[in-house]
Amino acid sequence: MRFIVSLILAVWAVTAAAQDWEERQVFASGAAQATPLRVLSSTDIALFEPVLQSFLARYPGVEVEYLVTSTASLDTYFRADPDGYDVVISSAMDLQLKLANDGFALRLEDVSHPPRAQWRQSLFAFTTEAAAFVLNRAAFAGQELPTTRQGLIRVLRAAPETFRGRVGTYDIRASGLGYLFATQDARASETFWRLTEVMGALEARLYCCSGEMIEDVAAGRLLVAYNVLGSYAAARGDLGGQIEIIQPVDFPTTMMRTVFVAERTKVPGPAVDFLRHVLALQSADAGEEGYALPPLAGATGEALPSTIALEPALITYLDQLKRKTFIREWESAIIQGP
Repeated sequence: MRFIVSLILAVWAVTAAAQDWEERQVFASGAAQATPLRVLSSTDIALFEPVLQSFLARYPGVEVEYLVTSTASLDTYFRADPDGYDVVISSAMDLQLKLANDGFALRLEDVSHPPRAQWRQSLFAFTTEAAAFVLNRAAFAGQELPTTRQGLIRVLRAAPETFRGRVGTYDIRASGLGYLFATQDARASETFWRLTEVMGALEARLYCCSGEMIEDVAAGRLLVAYNVLGSYAAARGDLGGQIEIIQPVDFPTTMMRTVFVAERTKVPGPAVDFLRHVLALQSADAGEEGYALPPLAGATGEALPSTIALEPALITYLDQLKRKTFIREWESAIIQGP
């Protein structure tokens, strides 16, 4: 009896969690008997809707249920219910690589893609997106803008009362992408830890997602947001007058957004069609498909030095002990209150 009760509670917990979507929308072409396709993603609908609409224009017999959650929650939800989703899209390359490595991704031998932009024919990268500083334009009017992490440290230290409580960054305990960016920054330079300590001393505000940080910078609730996805900020053309996007020149950190077909998908045909469509848009002419994704920079030829590679070393910091140690050190630097 105790086992049955525990099982019921576990199923209820998973079901309840799976309903906690940041965004959910069904995209349909109007076909009478459409095949349902469930896409689990960390990419906001506003950014990905053109991809979905162009897919339906080519495959009108499919109905796409697009479910958006954070990168960390995405990994949790999918592992709890690997039969419940057909395609998975995330910016957290390390978590995606771990899912593929653990056998959750369908191997697609006949999908052609640049070697450095795929992992064992099961995980495929389709965009290249860099982390950026996002600044409140009015707050920095007439000032030289920081273009390096050391430059940002100098700006913050020069006016601590101005920036106190008005600096934002990812809460790496809650954001898979935030954790990925932080570990890659730490590997590149000790400047990351100095900057984290400075932000902590200024009572930095912690966020799960880029979108919220960008909104708060535009509204003046934040003056600086660190390690924001530059693609999200650039997509907010309506905020162009309020925000400044800076790509750091000291050691830029660039991730590749990845997609895979769930190994247990019940609709492999439409799921593989969707993946192929996404990859085709990456190199397509907007005129051919109605929409084109930005080029996958460095996917052919030499790799861009700033791009995080799809390789086993990527999941080093997912080791439980290493993750626990890294987060403890990060907490000591960023949380300095009583």
